[in-house]
Amino acid sequence: MAASVSLLRRRLFRVSPGHSSVCSLALSRHDGRCCRRFSDGAAGDRKTHFGYETVSEAEKATRVYKVFENVAQKYDVMNDAMSLGIHRLWKDKLLHIMQPQPGAQLLDVAGGTGDISFRFLEYIRSQQDRRKRQAAQSMQALSWQDIPDNYSTENENGPRDSRAVVCDINKEMLKVGKQKADSMGIRAGLSWVVGDAEELPFDDDQFDIYTIAFGIRNVTRIDQALQEALRVLKPGGRFMCLEFSKVKNPVLARLYDAYSFQMIPVLGEVIAGDWKSYQYLVESIRRFPDQEEFKHMIEDTGFCCVQYHNFTGGVVALHSGFKL
Repeated sequence: MAASVSLLRRRLFRVSPGHSSVCSLALSRHDGRCCRRFSDGAAGDRKTHFGYETVSEAEKATRVYKVFENVAQKYDVMNDAMSLGIHRLWKDKLLHIMQPQPGAQLLDVAGGTGDISFRFLEYIRSQQDRRKRQAAQSMQALSWQDIPDNYSTENENGPRDSRAVVCDINKEMLKVGKQKADSMGIRAGLSWVVGDAEELPFDDDQFDIYTIAFGIRNVTRIDQALQEALRVLKPGGRFMCLEFSKVKNPVLARLYDAYSFQMIPVLGEVIAGDWKSYQYLVESIRRFPDQEEFKHMIEDTGFCCVQYHNFTGGVVALHSGFKL
């Protein structure tokens, strides 16, 4: 019965990444907190962790929502302060490893303020500009008789437009992301959708790339989120997860722990006026599986060629895998 209800809900709330009007409707009408309405009864008996606390799954979902609702307006500022700006390099490295090509369709889950999607669209634009320059150079070598044929071939075989869909359960985070996109003049190829990582409102086999950056540790059921990632990716699609991980060097680990527990909550209080939310974020990092354990979780979901790259000594790890 629970499975049939879940399937019915998924069909009701699915949206196609190619229809921005539907995405806008989802954003305006769909309350991210209602995603669990049908399963709250069952989840209420199951236990999980919220930082170092043991809570019900339903309580964790509610409390995580409140954390990001509270910090949304200062989220980007706090990222710069907490990481001393290094988070920008980590995200740039993700795009460098991803190397998306024009026409790629991205789903950026827990994408909130849009950092990954903005980088994705900029990378695609740079690829398109490079191809145009190469085409212009090749045209110079053509005879005047060959030029019309060359133009018709380009028009017929050119890739469809790339698109980034930012999906987040928290409407306040999406609101901040949309404001940032407007201020940066980024509109084309970008959609914003309220949705739960554990029950994505998209059809099967829709996206070429799935990213989730610093979000999966806040998901109540990580295994379910991984299954949803596999479902919405096209065959050959790539899963990429950027997340805080485990520092292996004992000296660096001690320094990192001291900084995390003694400085980050203080910065949260000074900059965002919220000590507790950033205390939770620090604790949630320590509860997240290490690099090898998370790699096995991704493989158990059904992804192949799973690997990870450590950044800054393992403070952050980028895991990736492919759907066959």
